[in-house]
Amino acid sequence: MDGDHQLTDGAVVGRVARTHGRRGQIIVNPETDFPQDRFRMNAVFYACRSDLSERVTVTAVRFHHGRPILALGGIDTIDSARPLVGAELRVPAIELLPLPAGRFYHHELIGCAVRTHDGSAIGSVVAVQGNADRSLLVVHTATGEVLIPLAEEICRCIHVADRIIEIKPPEGLLDLNVTKRARSTA
Repeated sequence: MDGDHQLTDGAVVGRVARTHGRRGQIIVNPETDFPQDRFRMNAVFYACRSDLSERVTVTAVRFHHGRPILALGGIDTIDSARPLVGAELRVPAIELLPLPAGRFYHHELIGCAVRTHDGSAIGSVVAVQGNADRSLLVVHTATGEVLIPLAEEICRCIHVADRIIEIKPPEGLLDLNVTKRARSTA
């Protein structure tokens, strides 16, 4: 690991799934629509967990079934890689590439208020699951968490600057699409 640098915010681009091999490599579940661009030689990330925020540099990379397998500077044994399992790999927001119109980074949507096109409040986005083709907004509501597809026909207007997402959900979506975690607390 490189130095004592810390990053407590920034955009999550992947999560360390597990170690790989005896030489300290890690397998990453990418959370970016640009894995080939993001996970490359000499890329710098911040590995962040509640008890960890370390700057790491990629020294080797290969992809297997769409997931990057990374070697990191200073990590050369399975024992030195284990503390990274479960860590988020983050980059400073200023390092993100601009997206085409109508596309958004997940971190931009978290915290947005969700309301129907007629102004009824639904809740707020607490997470985004999936990739660009199949993203779901995880919305905290008064009755639990609801999954809302991030699809143009449902999410009619996304105002990142105003922190508002206006939706026109199909009938029953908000009632039937409650996550199991929310159901267990009700």
